[in-house]
Amino acid sequence: MSGPQAAPGSRLPVLWRALIVFAAAVLLWLFVYHGTPLGYEYTRLTHAARAVLTTVLVVPMVIAARRLLDRRPWTGLGLPSLRAGLRSLLLGLACWLVPAAAGFALCLGLGWVEIGLRTSAADVVRGAALLTVLVLLYEALPEELVFRGYLQHNLATVSPAWQAVIAQAGLFTLFGFLVGAAVSLDRILIFFVFALLLGGFRVATGDIWAGIGFHLAFQTVAQLFDSTGAVFEVTGLDTLRLVALGGLPFSLGWLAMLHLRRDRLSWHALEPDPVR
Repeated sequence: MSGPQAAPGSRLPVLWRALIVFAAAVLLWLFVYHGTPLGYEYTRLTHAARAVLTTVLVVPMVIAARRLLDRRPWTGLGLPSLRAGLRSLLLGLACWLVPAAAGFALCLGLGWVEIGLRTSAADVVRGAALLTVLVLLYEALPEELVFRGYLQHNLATVSPAWQAVIAQAGLFTLFGFLVGAAVSLDRILIFFVFALLLGGFRVATGDIWAGIGFHLAFQTVAQLFDSTGAVFEVTGLDTLRLVALGGLPFSLGWLAMLHLRRDRLSWHALEPDPVR
């Protein structure tokens, strides 16, 4: 990656701005989890409170960084209105959901996995709808805005796209470690591969809506099967995670994005940073 470069208008060099926003993100997530009187026991109420608080704190932080540190308009971060980004959002959702559905069918059809309900079907639907909103506010929107929006965009203005993707993936993995979400080797690897994939989506689409969609689908379904709030009884959960939640969606989802957006991919180009 290219070294620090002074930007016009006496702005701080890109790497300093990236490090400031990265540090602020880590501190905000740590505050949301450890610095509030919500307790550590998982409940839907504490999950909801942390989700809302995360978005309420992180989005203004990025807005302030863009205005005060970058001195550039919001448009450069790759988050147009939902109306403008709806196709990218749906593409990101499909890139995870379609291969994941095939993975579930494969696991169930071959007898590798058995899934039963712990509650009624109506409760599952209500829980999934609520969890979708919480994942959007707690993880998908704020994390994509910080890492694939602010950090990857700024790094890509001074370095080739492939270097910016790797750099933000490293920062995302370090973030996961510092906030306690990636403290084992397998979790660290998942964070890094996931961030590489999402960074590639940003390069392929030019915005972060596809990454939000992919992130949202993956985290929502994964948390439906997580031990803290699972609504399913699963035999062979490790196999399900490897095949249907990770392996097939990550690989086939990326192959689909490569095929559909191959005309946009330019791994060596710098990303413009519009003044207006």
